[in-house]
Amino acid sequence: MYKLFFFICILGSACNYGQSKQDKQLEKKLDELLSSKFSLSEPGVEVLVAKKGEIIYKKAFGSANLELNIPIKPDMVFKLGSITKQFTAVAILQLVEQGKISLQDNLQKFIPDYPSYSQNITIENILTHTSGIKDYMQIDYQKPYLERRDFEPKELIDLFKNVPLEFEPGTKYKYSNSGYYLLGYIIEKVSGKSYSAYLQENILKPLALNHTYFDNSNNIIPNRVNGYRKDGKVFKNADYWSMTIAYAAGELISNAEDLLKWNEGLYSYKILKKETLEKAFVPFKLKDGSLTEYGYGWILKNVNGIKSIEHGGAITGFLTNEIYYPEEKVFVVALFNCECAPKDELSVDIASLILGKTFQQEIKVDAALLNEYVGVYTLSIDTKRTITITNENGQLWAKISGQGTIPLIFQSDTKFQFKNILGAECEFVKENGKVTKLNISQNGNFEWKKNQ
Repeated sequence: MYKLFFFICILGSACNYGQSKQDKQLEKKLDELLSSKFSLSEPGVEVLVAKKGEIIYKKAFGSANLELNIPIKPDMVFKLGSITKQFTAVAILQLVEQGKISLQDNLQKFIPDYPSYSQNITIENILTHTSGIKDYMQIDYQKPYLERRDFEPKELIDLFKNVPLEFEPGTKYKYSNSGYYLLGYIIEKVSGKSYSAYLQENILKPLALNHTYFDNSNNIIPNRVNGYRKDGKVFKNADYWSMTIAYAAGELISNAEDLLKWNEGLYSYKILKKETLEKAFVPFKLKDGSLTEYGYGWILKNVNGIKSIEHGGAITGFLTNEIYYPEEKVFVVALFNCECAPKDELSVDIASLILGKTFQQEIKVDAALLNEYVGVYTLSIDTKRTITITNENGQLWAKISGQGTIPLIFQSDTKFQFKNILGAECEFVKENGKVTKLNISQNGNFEWKKNQ
C-alpha cells in the first residue's frame, strides 16, 4: 500500500503557540495533508513540529481505540520501537564518559562466553551496526511463537550468540537489533542495575520525561493507545509480543512532547557532554574508508543538501519517526498506531512543507524508454524477492514483494528513486542495448536481475 485517502476528520485542539502568519499557513497545510489520510474510524497519528525548541504544531488524527471509538489526543503514548536505540546509545556513552567502558573494548570483555569467531567485535561496531552480528529478529528459530515468551536478557542472547557473523566487523553496515539488545545487557553488567532502572535514574528522571515508560502489557500506563495491523482491507489488533523481546532495541513507549524534551535535553548537555554528543552524530567510517549513514544511535542523512539527524521505529502495531534538522533547528515527530501507516511518505511530505524545500528532484523521461524498464526483477541473493515495474499512463510503479507499490522518480534517463523514500539510490542497467538489471544502493548494494 502506498497511499491512503480517508474521509476528513481533524482531531485535537488547535495550536496556539504564538504562531506567526507563516506558521498559521503551515498549520493549515499540515491539517489538509493529515486529515486527507486519517479518519476517526481508523488508526491514526500524533504529530509535533517545533522550531528552535518552540512547538508550532501539535495535533492528533484518527482513533486510539477502534473498539471503544476513542480518538487520539495529542499527548497519548505510543510504542517507539527503534527510537529506543537512541536512549541505549546515550546510556553507553555516559558509561564511556565515566571511564567504565571504552568504545574499543571488545564484546567478550562483558560477555565472556559470546563467540568471537576470531574477530574483534568492539562496542563501537555494535553501536554503529557494523559488528557483523546477525539480527536476532531475522533468525529462523526452531521453536514457534518465541516472540510471545518473556525472556531474561542473557537467556535470549544465548539463543542467537552461536549464529556465525555475517561479515568481518567494521567492513560493512547492516542494521542489527542484536547489537542494541547486547548493549542493554552490557549496561546492566557494568552499572549493576537493570536496564530500566539505569535509564530511569540517568536519563528519564534528569530530563523530566514523565510520559516515557518501559512497555509492559500488564502495567496500567496512562493514555496508552492501541496498536493495529491491516489484513487486506480489514483492521486487526496487533499481534502480541512480549516486550522482553524488544528490550534495549525497542522497549520504550512515549509521546511526541516527551521526544521533544528528549531532543532539547540532549542539546542542553545535561546528561552527556557536548563533545561526546557531537561524536554520536558523526557517520561511522568503514575499514575501506567509506562512510555509513549511522553514528552512535542515530541515522545521519544529507538529502539534496538537507541534513538530518533521525531515527524511525517499527514494532508490532506501531510505526514511528523522529527527525531533527540541525541547520534549520526544526524537530518533527510522527507516531502512528498501525503497521500499515504511510510513515515514509508522510514524513517527507511534512518535512517538505515545514522546510519549504524539495527532497527529490524529478526529470521527464521519454515514454519509449520507460517501456523498456517494464518487467519483473529478481533479487540475485534471494530469488523469492521481486520488484515488478509497470507503466501506468506514463508513470512507472514498482511493486516490491511484501512492501507494497511505490512510484518511481527519475533523476536521469537511468537513475531513479522511490517517491518519498530517501537514501535509496537506484539505476537501471543496459547490456548490449537491453535492460538486464536494476541496482539499488541502500545500506548496501543490491542487484535485481530482469527476467527475460
